[in-house]
Amino acid sequence: MTASDASPSFRLAYVPGVMPTKWVRIWNERLPEVPLTLMGVSAAESFDILRRGEADAGFVRLPVDRTDLSAIPLYTETTVVVVPKDHAVTSAEEVSTEDLADDIVLHPLDDTLGWEQLPGQPANERPATTADAVELVAAGIGVLVVPQSLARLHHRKDLTYRPLSDAPQSRVALSWPENATTDLVEQFIGIVRGRTVNSTRGRPPAAAEPKKRKTPDARDAKRKPAAGRTGGKPAGKTAGKGSRGGSAGPSKGAKRGKPRRRS
Repeated sequence: MTASDASPSFRLAYVPGVMPTKWVRIWNERLPEVPLTLMGVSAAESFDILRRGEADAGFVRLPVDRTDLSAIPLYTETTVVVVPKDHAVTSAEEVSTEDLADDIVLHPLDDTLGWEQLPGQPANERPATTADAVELVAAGIGVLVVPQSLARLHHRKDLTYRPLSDAPQSRVALSWPENATTDLVEQFIGIVRGRTVNSTRGRPPAAAEPKKRKTPDARDAKRKPAAGRTGGKPAGKTAGKGSRGGSAGPSKGAKRGKPRRRS
């Protein structure tokens, strides 16, 4: 079987924290004949996967190298600090980086915030992943600053988080190889952007069927007069009342003559 003979499909990559459920549901409703395959990838490898053609499109974190990738920014996430439930910052609804001055702030190697200057005190070494850093927070080693979606993804009952007002923020975008903007990619762009199914750039609606000519039914036939008949009285009944066969007889009040005598 050649590539042209294969059934169409759509491969969608997504980085941790992104929940593509809503868009996948709409895709399945609009294009049920085209299966969509989800691919969970790390933020660091997401761009290479797109460049190698292993995914048709992907939800990634900005910045994106626009040299060979196209991108549509979608939303900006709230940044939070993950702390033990008994930490001092939990008494406030929102905190700043100054409130973390005395804390060890963990900086995992897969960090997505791009700090110029990390707040707080540096750790002896950087955790390999965000998941590893969360484990260290639970062990009381330090605190962790991440996009809110990652705090939810790695939720633990013994940890909580608070918004961090003056920290860098992470932006999520839909990206795909610039030289591979296929019809299916355009379809998915339309779904993400909220286009309706009848949009000019969405999936073309099915061709409208020609209107069928209305054929008269039996009731219409009954309403129409038969050929040769008028809308007035039926022919042959124009004579006076009581006439038969169309010939007029003597009127009721006419005088009759005397009979002749025989001579």
